[in-house]
Amino acid sequence: MVCCGLLLSSHAIAQDSAQSRLPTVELTAGMHVIQAEVARTYDQQSTGLMYRRKMGINEGMLFVYEAPQIRCYWMRNTHIPLTIAFIDDEGAIVNLRDMQPRSERSHCSTKPVRYALEMNQGWFKARGLKPGFKLHGIPLTPVVIP
Repeated sequence: MVCCGLLLSSHAIAQDSAQSRLPTVELTAGMHVIQAEVARTYDQQSTGLMYRRKMGINEGMLFVYEAPQIRCYWMRNTHIPLTIAFIDDEGAIVNLRDMQPRSERSHCSTKPVRYALEMNQGWFKARGLKPGFKLHGIPLTPVVIP
């Protein structure tokens, strides 16, 4: 019975650590303000929003990479329907993709990008934000990961 308790405890710890919040940055999309957690390291980016059950209306997760390249995302172990915006070095949205919870279907950028922003599904559409729209507040300098 101790073995099962340890398994349950380690699963709960994994969920708790996956749900702990990362440092945030304030982004603006026109008059809309976004509080975006910033995922910079490989571990942070690999975990992303996995296991989370909810996210605030104007909250999101910004993925920041060292160099632009084609980026692809999937939703394994992610319980929230999301829309991802792939963003270029100038802060402009390149393309948007809706992603369904717990899916292993890949959603990719249409060109090399350094940034990706995940928001609740429909957030961009409800505000009329489309490819070409420029977001402000994104850390537009290359990131050197130790």
